[in-house]
Amino acid sequence: MKLHEKIAQHTAPRPFYTLEFFPPRTDQGFENLASRIARLAELNPLAISITWGAGGSTKDRSLELAGLTQMEYGVDTVLHLTCTNMEKGTVDHVLRAAKERGIETILALRGDPPRGEEDWTATDSRFSYAKDLVSYIRSTPEFASAFSIGVAAYPDGHTESASDVEAQIQHLKEKVDAGADFIVTQLFYDVDGFLQWIKEVRAAGITVPIIPGIMPIQTYSSFKRLIKLSGARVPQDLSAELDPISHDDQKVKDFGVNLTVEMIRRLNSEGNIQGFHICTLNLEKSVLRVLEGLQWTGAVQPPQNKLIADTPGAMVHPPTPKSEFVTTPTRATNSAKLGLVELPSIEEAGKGELNKAATWDDFPNGRFGDFKSPAYGDQGPWGGTQMTNEAFDQWGHPRSDSDLTSLFLAHLNSKVPRLPFYDGPVSAETSMILPHLERLNKRGWWTVGSQPTVDGAPSNDSVVGWGPSAGYVFQKGFVEFFCELRDVEDLERRVASQGGLVHLLAGNYQGEFKTNIPEGGRNAVTWGIFPGQEITQSTIIEPESFLNWKDDAYSIWTEWASFYRPGSEERKYLESVRDNRWLVSIVHHDYKDLEALWNFLFDEAQ
Repeated sequence: MKLHEKIAQHTAPRPFYTLEFFPPRTDQGFENLASRIARLAELNPLAISITWGAGGSTKDRSLELAGLTQMEYGVDTVLHLTCTNMEKGTVDHVLRAAKERGIETILALRGDPPRGEEDWTATDSRFSYAKDLVSYIRSTPEFASAFSIGVAAYPDGHTESASDVEAQIQHLKEKVDAGADFIVTQLFYDVDGFLQWIKEVRAAGITVPIIPGIMPIQTYSSFKRLIKLSGARVPQDLSAELDPISHDDQKVKDFGVNLTVEMIRRLNSEGNIQGFHICTLNLEKSVLRVLEGLQWTGAVQPPQNKLIADTPGAMVHPPTPKSEFVTTPTRATNSAKLGLVELPSIEEAGKGELNKAATWDDFPNGRFGDFKSPAYGDQGPWGGTQMTNEAFDQWGHPRSDSDLTSLFLAHLNSKVPRLPFYDGPVSAETSMILPHLERLNKRGWWTVGSQPTVDGAPSNDSVVGWGPSAGYVFQKGFVEFFCELRDVEDLERRVASQGGLVHLLAGNYQGEFKTNIPEGGRNAVTWGIFPGQEITQSTIIEPESFLNWKDDAYSIWTEWASFYRPGSEERKYLESVRDNRWLVSIVHHDYKDLEALWNFLFDEAQ
């Protein structure tokens, strides 16, 4: 059934809600997400929403997942669809595929803007903005009456024109006038600002349903990243409560649940909002706790409106290691032997106790998380990218290896605030190994990830500490970099002489892959020991996650090159780097010797 028709018919005593999911990066994650959605579907959301990757990058996965929820689980499904850099034939194919799967609702989005001034990129000029996609669907007889169409709104302003609220509301009205039936907003945390914004939207003559997008805070690092991506305002009192507990993931998650409950209650009571769009990040526990807190599932005890105290003996979830580069926040917590480990098997999602299936990947999983998690490789809001023209201006015009070496060194020394591979300055932890990283980059091995060795530092250490007090944290040194094939072959030979003390992962753009990690092996490279608790392991480096990250890394080279015109020296050079350089990850297992990794890398006599 079309979503706007379901909204009009909604008569339940409580507000309705929809749940948003993204297609996981791995087959195992996809299978586990399917079971997770099946469980959450039993709570009767009005619809389930499936996101669309930038430029159609998740087209097949998005269609597969949306078809599964619509046809097999019988839940009305909203398929997100972006139009930028997509041709008419692709749009037609997706809309037909959606119809074949019984999907009757589309969320029409613009998607990522063209790269730089890419007027030379082969795109269909009919699809530059979301309103163009709405107009196309409504004006095409094959699709005109087949779909309910939703569009996006930005209560805190779009990142490209956040200050011009009046113009943005006018753009929203143009989308509605083109034929949109409802509006879903970007995430926000300023309830007062949202209530004022919605008054202005209604005053502009926009009458279609508006569904606020709500994203429970899962971890402090993911919250900060998403705020930066979306441009959402953070009220001062929220920051004042959240910042002091930023080091404790469980307290942050508890805070996020309670905040979400409070926001929904206020929006319902003060703004008479009757529907909510919950962005899940493919995680289950927070959604359940929010719905229970609202008493929308028959639960008897809602969360208290305060931080939930630590449960004695509960597992502690540390923050993402403060390394030079982490693509996305990670939380994969398992008890395991240290070193190269085979993690305890995870019961198939959907079987066994519900709470166990809901919480085994309780925190967002980035590239250092468990690749079997549905949340592995979580995306930004609606598939957004972090590469912008402003950043491009800082990277100049690289045309040689020496140009890139200078750029990477400038970033290490805080002369360049960000790189295509890392959205921000280097962390405080990086200063512990800065001379080593500089030496690698001067060699022409451009580093994109690293972690110093730590042997039992106090958990309250200001640089490497995490978790509760009176604990100790450990790290194995690792580093990731781009280098040439001859370097990889030399490293392979030297690694083989270490008797398993050093592990290597290496891959290239063409899909070649090298490793000495045994099949099924995983490297636990960060862990903590706390009183009365099991060993807590937070960071995993394994072949499956490395291969997924490798694909991302080479797509970044492609995207970076696309800022420059075809045939330009910069584009040809960056594409040659992509085609010829290898991505390498090196882990040294001797965490008792703080210099072991670097002694290995710089020992030319080996």
